[in-house]
Amino acid sequence: MAMANNKKVGVILASAVVLAVMPFLVGGALGNSWVRILDFSLLYVMLALGLNMVVGFAGLLDLGFIAFYAVGAYTYGLLCSPHFGLHLPFYIAIPIGAALAAFFGILLGTPVLRLKGDYLAIVTLGFGEIIRIFINNLNAPVNITNGPQGINLIDPIEVGGFSLGKTFELFGLTFSNVYLYYYMFLALTVGVVIMAWRLQHSRIGRAWVALREDDIAAAAMGINIRNIKLLAFALGALSGGVAGGLFSAFQGFISPESFSLIESIMILAMIVLGGMGNIPGVILGAVMLTVAPEILRATIGPLQMAVFGKTLIDPENARMLLFGLAMVVMMLVRPEGAWPSKRRRMEFQDAKKGVTHG
Repeated sequence: MAMANNKKVGVILASAVVLAVMPFLVGGALGNSWVRILDFSLLYVMLALGLNMVVGFAGLLDLGFIAFYAVGAYTYGLLCSPHFGLHLPFYIAIPIGAALAAFFGILLGTPVLRLKGDYLAIVTLGFGEIIRIFINNLNAPVNITNGPQGINLIDPIEVGGFSLGKTFELFGLTFSNVYLYYYMFLALTVGVVIMAWRLQHSRIGRAWVALREDDIAAAAMGINIRNIKLLAFALGALSGGVAGGLFSAFQGFISPESFSLIESIMILAMIVLGGMGNIPGVILGAVMLTVAPEILRATIGPLQMAVFGKTLIDPENARMLLFGLAMVVMMLVRPEGAWPSKRRRMEFQDAKKGVTHG
């Protein structure tokens, strides 16, 4: 037992050291643009963990999760920009955005309590599109969201009077603001991971698993199905709202195009490919699906020039083609995900052998 605990502590410490030096290693080898990609990967980890509470833990298929990301982003943008003349500090604006996202999560969950499967997916998809369309059109008769033009000049996050949007010097070297945001995002991502981990191993997490496996049996055991579903939607949306506020501060500009349906599908793909319901797998899936497309974007064009002497397929189209092909292969070869939980791995293995669980 002591050896196992020491091993866990060693893994945690080694991971902490790697994560601490990661932006400097990546930035020194590949440039600041790849540190920026690391920042976005942390945002997607938060989003994937939030959606995993709904889909992976509770088994509720949600195709409109990006709506909560949009609510958090626009709340921060409206409260921390010249649009309304408000410049609230981030420690007020981000919690407000997270609370509003949780409220919208409950708002979505309430009318769909009796739905599941394909029907639930269609309703949540429609909810995500409704939020995006509202944001796109709330510029008349009263200009609230500035419509398709979006909101710009959004305030960066400030900690102790120091803006994370500025460059900084360390040992005589000047570093971009993407390094500072990396550590801010990392701290909040660790917080979301801890929250998800504690929930998974709590009574709430066990109730979600019971709901996912059989909602009728869960209700027969005394679980309040209504409340546990609403809690899943609210807590998942809360994580999405936090990520949205951070995205708004990081970008300094937001518009409805950032919250399209394809983003919801990508976040769901992160969970499925990483390992649905397994927190380390979800983190792996989020990082893979954030970094891999950028690697393809950087290599497809030069590779075609080197092999054929010209560009036969547009790099963006080729990137999406290879990306989609990789997902199809992954689902055929390893449908349980790259890093599934032990329970999910056993379920897929038994399914292949024709074993059923009563």
